[in-house]
Amino acid sequence: MINQIYQLVSPKVFSVKYEDLAFEDKVIIRPEYMAICHADQRYYLGQRDLQTLHKKLPMALIHESCGRVIYDPSGNFQPGQRVVMIPNTPPEESGPIYENYAKGSYFLSSGHDGFMRELVALDSHRVVACQDVPPQIAAITEFVSVVAHAADRFDKAAHEIRHRIGIWGDGSLAYVVANVMRVKYPNSKIIVVGRQERKLAQFSFAHETYISGQEPQDFAVDHAFECCGGEGSYYAIQDIIRFINPQGTLMLMGVTENDVAINTRMVLEKGMTLVGCSRSGRKDFETAVEIMADPVFQNRLKVIIHEDAPVRSISDIHRVMESDLYTAFKTVFKWEM
Repeated sequence: MINQIYQLVSPKVFSVKYEDLAFEDKVIIRPEYMAICHADQRYYLGQRDLQTLHKKLPMALIHESCGRVIYDPSGNFQPGQRVVMIPNTPPEESGPIYENYAKGSYFLSSGHDGFMRELVALDSHRVVACQDVPPQIAAITEFVSVVAHAADRFDKAAHEIRHRIGIWGDGSLAYVVANVMRVKYPNSKIIVVGRQERKLAQFSFAHETYISGQEPQDFAVDHAFECCGGEGSYYAIQDIIRFINPQGTLMLMGVTENDVAINTRMVLEKGMTLVGCSRSGRKDFETAVEIMADPVFQNRLKVIIHEDAPVRSISDIHRVMESDLYTAFKTVFKWEM
């Protein structure tokens, strides 16, 4: 069967690649809804270094997507069933190493074709059912799974004093982290520190919100999540080290292209633990789907989701990528290619 793959061949240039799709033992899925990540934009706009672009392109974008099962020889999924697709592809069981950090793992839409295809063929263990989640919300399951992974690692790394959990950032990542931590730690106070009043206003469920630089004199947190990325990472990490209590755990989640200076003297003096978190695995997807089945959680996610018009042509792909640049949080769209 001939399948169409919509590849980015150079910044802002797409081409259609045709391939023979072998059914064999794969689950065949037709993508239904997709969401755009900052990583997709960096490739689309050519904001990665030339060496990386030459290495990664051409490839299909998008690693956040839900779809409908067309065919599954294993019988684990029924035709028409809604599922989410796991972009991380580990080589084998890696013991104590999480699958998203295992050597030999590869990630769809990072050097391998993502989900901008007519049909997607995946191993059964790279597919998770999500029937109880509306498709517009299921589209960001991968994004929520990254937070589920960070929450799991936080639970294993942080000491038991968790009265005040700080989250630095006011974008989509900070919003989902704050929501997940509110669910997992109902007895902890969730504190969000950001830079834009307009965005912080969306964090109505948090116990406290502050504009960076306007924290109270006695401000402190037991543990913290850095969700800024880019140039903002330096300032967020600097503030967290300043405000965190002794032996606090700092979860690093923001992606930056440049080196970030860290005040190691204060890290040592406070006995801090720094944990780097990136991507997720099957267990995290299952946790994310379970959390997202809650109608209250769904309603909170709707606050950060902008649904753009359906994508039916390559010109529509350009439109939705451009539209996302002016969206404060997450852009999702129906895939009708």
